[in-house]
Amino acid sequence: MKKLFLLLLIFVLISCKNETNSSPVNTTELHNGDIIFQTSLSSQSQAIQLATKSIYSHCGIIYKDNGAFYVFEAIQPVQKTPLNKWIARGKDNFYIVKRLKEFKDGLPEEKLTLMKTAGETMNGKNYDLYFEWSDDRIYCSELIWKIYKKAGVELSAPEELKDFDLTNPAVKQKLKERYGSNIPLHEKVVSPTALFNSSLLYTVNTN
Repeated sequence: MKKLFLLLLIFVLISCKNETNSSPVNTTELHNGDIIFQTSLSSQSQAIQLATKSIYSHCGIIYKDNGAFYVFEAIQPVQKTPLNKWIARGKDNFYIVKRLKEFKDGLPEEKLTLMKTAGETMNGKNYDLYFEWSDDRIYCSELIWKIYKKAGVELSAPEELKDFDLTNPAVKQKLKERYGSNIPLHEKVVSPTALFNSSLLYTVNTN
């Protein structure tokens, strides 16, 4: 009897824990077009953090559809992901949401329409492991930059791959895996850090 009681108690505790971990995110301060940042747990995240000197290695755009929030993001492939699921994928469930200072009450509908139209042309495209500037494949910060650009907002000045710190062994290893000995140092790049530090944005939400 005691053994059965203990098993039931463990089951209840696990169920409560799972329920807590899956609790909904407070979305009262979120608006369409907000940009959300996290520390990814992907295999390339450490290299991105070291090269850009920032903990933020992944980002996406928040939209609301049929009463539910999701994140439009460039993973494999480019897709929309439920907000709770997106946050749970990041390190310690931590995230930061930013918004254009010019539109603190939310983006105008005309800009949102332009952004969503631009996003539709990229939806379903493969993730760009090589961080190229073409639209054939897309990586996370490139997706956001180009979508906002279509709406008339340039969030940051594009950099080149050579502008990042490529000296760490983990970064060198990842570059070797991707490019061999032909590293495209002059490839135009926009990083999650560049977007995060954009002077056009301010923080509206964090956990």
